[in-house]
Amino acid sequence: MDKQVEDFAQALSGITDGASVLVGGFGAVGQPNVLLDALGEMGVKNLTVIANNAGFEPDIGLGRLIGRGCVSKMICSFPRGSSSFDTFYRAGKIELEVVPQGTLAERIRAGGAGIPAFYTPTGVGTQLAAGKETRTFGERDYLLEHGLTADIALVEAWEADRWGNLTFRGSGRNFNPIMAMAGRLTIVQAQHVVALGAILPNDVVTPGIFVDRVVHVPCGDPPVAKVATVQGGKK
Repeated sequence: MDKQVEDFAQALSGITDGASVLVGGFGAVGQPNVLLDALGEMGVKNLTVIANNAGFEPDIGLGRLIGRGCVSKMICSFPRGSSSFDTFYRAGKIELEVVPQGTLAERIRAGGAGIPAFYTPTGVGTQLAAGKETRTFGERDYLLEHGLTADIALVEAWEADRWGNLTFRGSGRNFNPIMAMAGRLTIVQAQHVVALGAILPNDVVTPGIFVDRVVHVPCGDPPVAKVATVQGGKK
């Protein structure tokens, strides 16, 4: 069993117009930008993208995918920040569903765990409650939210083996593990592909059963910020 693929054409094969796509990442951290660029180059249209945000830079990752006109709907917590999204949204070319961040994470986790819906107090009494079922438990009102799954999950991992077992580094973990569970086809860009057994069982965050394809993308570490040396309380 070997889930490694040699190139992006193999990794993204089968993705068609109108697909729903989970995209890992918290801001720019842990986002599978190389897979997103390759997806945009395929020319697919009318994608529904589920992510924490709508991108931050117009020429990178989600911002670039949106700028190419590939996305018809965003489901996210933080849509602002990407000039591509702002331009398309103001022009009426992209639909938006805003979901509170904790609710978004739980909807994805529930979807991956096979839980169809759950109740949460988040959003009660706001515009986000419009059209949603409300129930009272004890003395508090709760909204019914539905689990989220998607046709595709695009994930960025730190390490992967040929079975698809994954590790994540630091805050790069974020939404990636739950999205890997909630995608019917999960595609991973891994910074390191290691030998089978190199990842200790206790270190596996996402078991290979949730992963379908792995492509090696050695992006390297993010740049290290330069911090001024402080001595005696003064710079």
